[in-house]
Amino acid sequence: MQLPERDHTLSPHTGWTRAHWEAAADALLAAVEPYATEDFALYDLPGGQVSASGRLSDGLEGYARTLLLAAFRRDETALERYADGLAAGVAGVWPRVTDRSQPLVEAASVALALRLTRPLLWDRLSDEVRERAADWLADALTAEPWPCNWELFPVTVAGFLADIGHEPEAARKAIDHGLHRIEQWYVGDGWYTDGDGRKYDYYNGWAMHLYPVLHAWLADDTRLLDLYGGRLKAHLADYARLFGGDGAPLHQGRSLTYRFATAAPLWLGALTGHTPLTPGETRRLASGALTYFLRHGAVDERGLLTLGWHGPDTSVAQRYSGPASPYWASKGFLGLLLPADHPVWTAPEEPGPAEREDAVTPLAAPNWLLQSTRSDGVVRLHNHGSEDVRYDPYYTRLGYSTVTRPSSSYDNSVFVGGDPSRSAIVPLGVGEGWVASRHRAGGGAEVVSLVAAEGAVEVRAYLVSGAAPGTPVRVTGWAAGEGMRSELLPVHGLSGDSGVTEDGPTLFVALARLTGESGPPPLTGLVSVDVGDGFDLTLHRTGRTPLRFRFTAAGGGSSSWSVTPW
Repeated sequence: MQLPERDHTLSPHTGWTRAHWEAAADALLAAVEPYATEDFALYDLPGGQVSASGRLSDGLEGYARTLLLAAFRRDETALERYADGLAAGVAGVWPRVTDRSQPLVEAASVALALRLTRPLLWDRLSDEVRERAADWLADALTAEPWPCNWELFPVTVAGFLADIGHEPEAARKAIDHGLHRIEQWYVGDGWYTDGDGRKYDYYNGWAMHLYPVLHAWLADDTRLLDLYGGRLKAHLADYARLFGGDGAPLHQGRSLTYRFATAAPLWLGALTGHTPLTPGETRRLASGALTYFLRHGAVDERGLLTLGWHGPDTSVAQRYSGPASPYWASKGFLGLLLPADHPVWTAPEEPGPAEREDAVTPLAAPNWLLQSTRSDGVVRLHNHGSEDVRYDPYYTRLGYSTVTRPSSSYDNSVFVGGDPSRSAIVPLGVGEGWVASRHRAGGGAEVVSLVAAEGAVEVRAYLVSGAAPGTPVRVTGWAAGEGMRSELLPVHGLSGDSGVTEDGPTLFVALARLTGESGPPPLTGLVSVDVGDGFDLTLHRTGRTPLRFRFTAAGGGSSSWSVTPW
């Protein structure tokens, strides 16, 4: 990318300004143009993986997701090209929008882009093309979505169709239905689960908040904007803590190939006035995320986004991932809708939460504990509330961070009888400095997990029950990458790589640390652990009040166990 000189006066952390964002958007748009079909209706991007929906759908995906980028950029030259593609696409090139089909997803991007750029694109089309396009989009009003964030795709299409007066009654019904559906997944404090179960990840930001807030804002519906904007503001207070000091987003969840789409909710808060973040902090976090991925090879030698996290990496792909899927990262350019004189572009950058102080932050809704350290900028997530066994290992690990990635070595896991699987998670609570949960492990055994954290240090305790005497138990720590140090120190019940259950519940305790410091003090000098009668734990911390926890049988005829502070 040809970028302007960095401005370290306005942006002391990243050097990036609005001009850099514009140049990056222009470069990404220019790179995909050679891969458009002659009629510009499809973008057949290179890549080894074809999605489960097939090449034709993948080509539509390339059109729709890069159109979104052109819409945020308001690039009239590019939009002329996309207008030609729209005319050809709705004349029979594009696949129809049907129940639970990928074109339903892409119809939402097309509709949102048309809504945002109506005077520049839609209003310049012929009546015949507009009629065909509206008819193609209208199939989304009655197509059945998957029961998750997909419920918002008909809402997004309906918002545009309502604006242009096409099937207004059907559009209104689609909006009401979709917004009603997501209510059952709102769990409070600005958090949604992405469908039934406990699926907490970035879909909160780049889907569950993005679409309803943008719809309310574009419709000038103050009631809806107060509702969804209030939720977004609450979410951003937590969300800002998911970015490391190097700009990296937390490496957890599915569809991670969308990369800097993680910036979208940050910009959305500034765009709609619903954010707890200062303008300088908003830009610092968003620019940090974009520059992080550009530094780490997200764009190849052709200027194309690859299917991966840093460079190409099919381990982050799902069945629905195709060569154009990474271009949902276009959402990260939402900030270009803000005018150049908006404070988010003119205020000096300010440090993000991970750069300001050490922090251990409980998040009650997902039952997560976030642990960040200023010295190395690392953010660690202790995951005791999110699971989706379909997407293991990006949900089922007990820990994630901004500097590690879920790996084949099964980091942050508990092996019972050689099986690291985890299912049927039950959150047991989160508080100041601690989080706990219960889950089913290998062979039907039950594991109650507790983590207490301070600075970079973690105390990890596991009570294993329901396993046959002699069953081996092993726990793993962080799989550290380059420049990082990982430690796991047995404290109780563990001997080397294995522990063995006795006749009844057995407690295992270890100290852990993931740090970028080159010479950290010994773990045992920072925290000590006493195991009392039964299953009581006391954690002694230098200069701090001890923490005490008690593992107890749940009672009521249940064989399950729980843990609480006391």
